[in-house]
Amino acid sequence: MDSVEAEGSTLYHVVAMPYPGRGHINPMMNLCKIFASKTNETINIDIIVTFVVTEEWLGFIGAEPKPDNIHFATVPNVVPSELVRAADHSSFFESTMTKLEAPFERLLDRLEPPATVILLDTLLFWAVGVGKRRNIPLASFWPLAASVFTVFHHFNLLPQNGHFPLPVSGYAIEY
Repeated sequence: MDSVEAEGSTLYHVVAMPYPGRGHINPMMNLCKIFASKTNETINIDIIVTFVVTEEWLGFIGAEPKPDNIHFATVPNVVPSELVRAADHSSFFESTMTKLEAPFERLLDRLEPPATVILLDTLLFWAVGVGKRRNIPLASFWPLAASVFTVFHHFNLLPQNGHFPLPVSGYAIEY
């Protein structure tokens, strides 16, 4: 992982990009607070974190206490509002997958010092391409329960073993 030398210490700039939902932002912020606490004077390592959220989300969490070495950065509200996303979750997901990448890349262009690693939410598949194009190492963070990951990872086994579709009161629920 590349780093930046700053006054005799090594500076790592972690850019954290969570999926724009409460169950993703809060756990990633908690992880970033742990990273931020790892600045170590004895081995000359400094860590700064740029936590990227939409403008709407900054309004929700901007006043929350955080360490001095965590900074917020925003991308425009290119996805439907958090306040109404439950009404059409598929459109919210589609917007997240198709409209956040370009503003995130523009934000990376403006960061000083440049990012040395991107911490991405595993659901933000497009961030892998961003990191590869820019030669920035990536770390993927799965904020949901391990059981959810296991279901997604092995979903093909459910119909294969006759567990899906599920019969419900005479109706079949299909995926």
